[in-house]
Amino acid sequence: MRVSILIVVVTALTGCGKSSPDTVKADAPKPADEASKTSVMLDTALQKEAGIAVETVATRGLPQVIRASARVTQDENFTWRVGAITEGRIASIFANVGDAVKADQVLARMHTHDIHESRAEFQKAQAELQRAMASEAYARKVRDRARRLYELKAGALSEAEHAESEVRNAQTLIENATTEVERTRVHLEEYLGVTAVEKHAPNEPHTDDELVPVKAPRGGVVITRGVSVGSVVSPASDLFLISDLSRVWAIADMQEDAMPRLRVGMNARLFVNAYGEQPFASRIAKIGDSLDPVTRMVKVRLELANPGMKLRPEMFGTVEVEVGTTEAAIMLPAEAVQDIRGASFVFVQTAPTRFDVRPVETGRNRDGAIEIRKGLKDGDRVAVKGVFILKSEFLKASLAEE
Repeated sequence: MRVSILIVVVTALTGCGKSSPDTVKADAPKPADEASKTSVMLDTALQKEAGIAVETVATRGLPQVIRASARVTQDENFTWRVGAITEGRIASIFANVGDAVKADQVLARMHTHDIHESRAEFQKAQAELQRAMASEAYARKVRDRARRLYELKAGALSEAEHAESEVRNAQTLIENATTEVERTRVHLEEYLGVTAVEKHAPNEPHTDDELVPVKAPRGGVVITRGVSVGSVVSPASDLFLISDLSRVWAIADMQEDAMPRLRVGMNARLFVNAYGEQPFASRIAKIGDSLDPVTRMVKVRLELANPGMKLRPEMFGTVEVEVGTTEAAIMLPAEAVQDIRGASFVFVQTAPTRFDVRPVETGRNRDGAIEIRKGLKDGDRVAVKGVFILKSEFLKASLAEE
């Protein structure tokens, strides 16, 4: 293996190390000068063994993109606030923040006097029903006797009609009492979630069946928990916040001048800090009706599917929205651009066995590719695979020269 490099180039690269990773400063060597002075020599056999691949540079159309910072939140259409259905005291809690819960799962249980009052009403309604049924049975007997006497010409028609009326009145009382029994039963069993009949003796401690369960209305993840054991709650209290995180929102802050180019339904991509360059497909669902008076930004809401629950509320990232117009750009695979002493470089093949080390100015990242703003032109042949081998050989030779 033969590597050729000049000491002048090493000195130039040391100066480039003071520039930022993405942009070559004005005092860095010009690409044309650097290409003529810096090179790595590698024969074709070694290139094949190292897996080095070369790509011809070509300018292509690139959609213009609007970028904005964004914050992930739960989808309010798939979020439920779980409150207390009556006044009481929390006796036990079975779910914490971050727990996955199913629909109708018991999150907590609470003690309330509403149970005792409702059971008393239920027992009273049952007693009224029994009395009404007894009265109806007695009224039937009186009616039947009055009918027989009337048929035997031993009783008056008015007495028979009065007895029939009393039967109808008794039946109405039964219907009313039955309705009241059902009302109090439904309040206990379906509204409060406890049995209508008390199962334990008055002096025995309460069991779970004697406490009102607080249930999850839908399946999801517990986002917040607003109570502890012993907390006194009312119907206005929010006890838990549950969200189905299989769908989330991203709230982006867009510049005012971007509004004319944004439309509801536009596709967008979200990048969050936790997953680097991995894009999450989304769409614009709502563009704010007003601007923030301080930042002069407009809120844009995006909807995203969230398979695998990778996105979590309060994650921060960047939203990219492609608008209709395009602009010319040179794009290279990210591997092609190497950082050498703090500056960005590519390896341009100028002969079958020669690669010139050329500084470039980089721009946007897009789907694993990097925009090259300065340093290359159409027709240049750039190493796009196995580039780390070329970089290693170059650095090895630089150290040897030093």
